[in-house]
Amino acid sequence: MENQYLSKVTTWWSEVNYTPLQKKALAIIAILVVFISAAFISRGSSHEVVAGPIVTEISAPPQFVVVDVAGAVRKPGVYSLPINSRVNKAIKAAGGLKIGADASDVNQARILNDGEQIYIPPATQSSTGSSRTTIRKSGPVMINRATIKEFESLDGIGPVLAARIVTYRKVNGPFTAIEDLLKVPGIGASTFAKFKAKLRV
Repeated sequence: MENQYLSKVTTWWSEVNYTPLQKKALAIIAILVVFISAAFISRGSSHEVVAGPIVTEISAPPQFVVVDVAGAVRKPGVYSLPINSRVNKAIKAAGGLKIGADASDVNQARILNDGEQIYIPPATQSSTGSSRTTIRKSGPVMINRATIKEFESLDGIGPVLAARIVTYRKVNGPFTAIEDLLKVPGIGASTFAKFKAKLRV
């Protein structure tokens, strides 16, 4: 079959009315066309697509807490401290306690919460020259700052219950609302209603 096909091509080529030089040129052109076509077919038309690197943005957790240190400290103000810092470190950042400051009701080993206020009650001098803690006689009671004596000034709150409130605050952290006092064992709705109007966060 291949010999028959080749014979027909040879017969056709010999009958073409071209000069030998023209036939040679035509043969060269045909060969070039075949080679160029083969080159295009082997290369193909597809292009390799290289995907860019996938960048995933991960926001790092905050590494600091911001607290307000007020009251009987040398440099009251807002301070930024490493996360998991304790109350005593916030007091040191504020220059330490003033002379006579009463930090007995402040849990200095507690871990700080972002945005909270650390209040150190001041002390005053009595007529005999000894220092004593200032007891709030009138005005609202700040439940996150008040001492045991200040809680005792509220109707229906005795020394035991006042100490229980301060202990609850030390263990669980600052109160977020005055109604949180109802979580303290021994304070019911009727007792809370007696002094609710005098409380502030």
